[in-house]
Amino acid sequence: MALYAIGDLHLHFQSVLKAPAQLRDRVWKNHEEKFRKNCEKLIAAEDTLVLAGDHSWGRKLSECEQDLDYIRSLPGRKILTRGNHDMFWDAKKTKQLNGLYRPELTFLQDSYEVYRDYALVGTKGYTFEGPFWIDRRGRVVDWDAEEEAHAKKLVERELARLRTSFELAKDDGFRKFIMFLHYPPTNILEERSGFTDMAEEYGAEQVIYAHCHGESRFYDSIHGEFRGRQYHLVSGDYLRWHPMKVLD
Repeated sequence: MALYAIGDLHLHFQSVLKAPAQLRDRVWKNHEEKFRKNCEKLIAAEDTLVLAGDHSWGRKLSECEQDLDYIRSLPGRKILTRGNHDMFWDAKKTKQLNGLYRPELTFLQDSYEVYRDYALVGTKGYTFEGPFWIDRRGRVVDWDAEEEAHAKKLVERELARLRTSFELAKDDGFRKFIMFLHYPPTNILEERSGFTDMAEEYGAEQVIYAHCHGESRFYDSIHGEFRGRQYHLVSGDYLRWHPMKVLD
């Protein structure tokens, strides 16, 4: 039995694809078939696969049904967290989604799932991504203060949701955690954030995140060991469509 993770599948079986990189870059060519084949080689029926957001380009559920059916057809148990492009998923209606798709798919929000003696907690997350103003040497010299203030409100909302998940698991006796986000835990200006602090507060052993795809974005946030936690980027194009093993 093993736990795997990947994010940013950006499926579009029923929606119009407009993302320039996905239309142009070689890594995205036939990525759905590449990913399926890799899953079939790596993942067994008893394994768990966490998909860390941006599942579909569809804006409503009727435009995502084939995308979700594709995910449902993959081997193993599938757990999904929200991404910024998952317009079909209203966080307040997660219960309805689970009613439609369980047990094949589990939509994780304001709750937790169990893997061995670990609680898997997660939320979309958020981080301020600019706009930034860069000087001729590539250094950030200023940013949009209004957008930063708006981002802080979204960060606080996501931190509250994440804390709910941790507390529910803690109340049920769990002391070992793996934390999943869609957005990276820090932006390019931060060494730490509310998300890294929460990972430390609850003792999460690993923090898994996505969202940073395209080679210029791969190193926007933390990789490897930081303040006693392990941080991993699992965007699909970064992993070349091979799910990352998180735990045996």
